[in-house]
Amino acid sequence: MSHVAHQPDHAAQPAIEASGLHVSRGRTRILRGLDFRVEQGRITGLLGPSGSGKTTLMRGIVGVQRITRGSINVLGRPAGSASLRHDVGYVTQGASVYGDLSVEANVRYFGAMHGATAADVTEAIAAVGLQPFARQKAADLSGGQFSRVSLACALVARPKLLVLDEPTVGLDPVLRAELWERFAAMADGGTTLLVSSHVMEEASHCASLLLLRDGLLLAQLTPDELSERGHSNDLERAFLTMIKASESQRNTLGFPTERTVAP
Repeated sequence: MSHVAHQPDHAAQPAIEASGLHVSRGRTRILRGLDFRVEQGRITGLLGPSGSGKTTLMRGIVGVQRITRGSINVLGRPAGSASLRHDVGYVTQGASVYGDLSVEANVRYFGAMHGATAADVTEAIAAVGLQPFARQKAADLSGGQFSRVSLACALVARPKLLVLDEPTVGLDPVLRAELWERFAAMADGGTTLLVSSHVMEEASHCASLLLLRDGLLLAQLTPDELSERGHSNDLERAFLTMIKASESQRNTLGFPTERTVAP
């Protein structure tokens, strides 16, 4: 059911390691005591409903989110370290490209920041299937094509870690499938991918899953383990079962079941 990339060395340094991670804004607790490791060279899914804290966590990993308590290390260095700028790619939900420039010009512009060659630009455009549209203005592309320009701009830097925030939102099923195939090929090539989604069916494409709910990490497990623990081959149903079990346990232990509002 799940895609398994080349087998990483689990004794090796993790791509991401969070310890006791808390993020608050005012009195609102957004992330609450997260501990996890993301191994190198695989696709890890960050899954949970809207408001669970996925975007806040990803912002923390790329170093643009203030952390209240705890730590995040990325490729062995504190998140946000200057030395990580060429090693970490981040694609936000909103496309961050120039609509009046062609696809090629956009990718070339972002590539110039990382010393990318013309061949690197061509390869990045090909990786997201936009070769036929390389000379077209980004603003003239369809919504799905436009979002893939941002991905090409991140790929041209050849990052060791690629963080993708809801990359398949608004794409039709065919485009979503194509994009996941490309992600799998990248993981097979050694790139580490952290991909967020609120669509549980996409969990089956990942080697490992981080399940968030109300700023808490419910579990880190494989898709098969999620199916087993949630007693269903339907991963969304399995996740809902785990949520109900978690809330029941918290009520039994007398913990508050507060809801947080998080991006």
